[in-house]
Amino acid sequence: MKEQSKMPVDKVIKRLKELSVPEARRGMAKFGIKTDQALGVSIPDLRRMARAIGIDHRLASQLWKTEIHEARILASMIDDPSLVTERQMETWVRGFNSWDLCDQCCSNLFDKTAFAHRKAIEWGKRDEEFVKRAGFAMMATLAVHDKKSGDREFMRFYPSIKRGARDERNYVKKAVNWALRQIGKRNLSLNKSAIEVAEEILRFDCRGAKWVASDALRELRNEAVRNRIRA
Repeated sequence: MKEQSKMPVDKVIKRLKELSVPEARRGMAKFGIKTDQALGVSIPDLRRMARAIGIDHRLASQLWKTEIHEARILASMIDDPSLVTERQMETWVRGFNSWDLCDQCCSNLFDKTAFAHRKAIEWGKRDEEFVKRAGFAMMATLAVHDKKSGDREFMRFYPSIKRGARDERNYVKKAVNWALRQIGKRNLSLNKSAIEVAEEILRFDCRGAKWVASDALRELRNEAVRNRIRA
């Protein structure tokens, strides 16, 4: 484990406020991001801060408790996945109130924990909108970041994807679509099985499901995409 930073949380918050851009905050609202606790700090600026801070599990916890939108995203960038517990993941996921916070936490941190595959399936069965999105966001980011798991591990997500495709909520169905596309781009074998799942979903008598499937098929059948998978 890397040595932990000694940077105090109040110094981090002060720096976040210095980096805030009111115009960026207004722009966030246009993309459906809740801004009542947001400062308007860009992701590149947050990543630069994360590199300067280093890995710091304690500071990540303190930043999360501030409830500031960008502080929580920064927390996901500096936390140590080996120290993250299921209890912490459940606490944080219940605090998701926007798609970007959900996706950043899943991509930066949660998909690197020992519980990632299991929590993805568990959350995909939940009813809360952003918890459910987190389940499918985790499936998508695992398909990109998890280089060790075999095809069988990702095929275990298909039943969840088929159930989730019937959810008409925008933030859920987009994450279901994202998960299916990313799994199908992992290798040619999963590309074939993901296309089969999409074709099955396409037959559902559900408008949202038909969008999930048709959009996924457009990418998964694309020859340029398949050539990149072969390469």
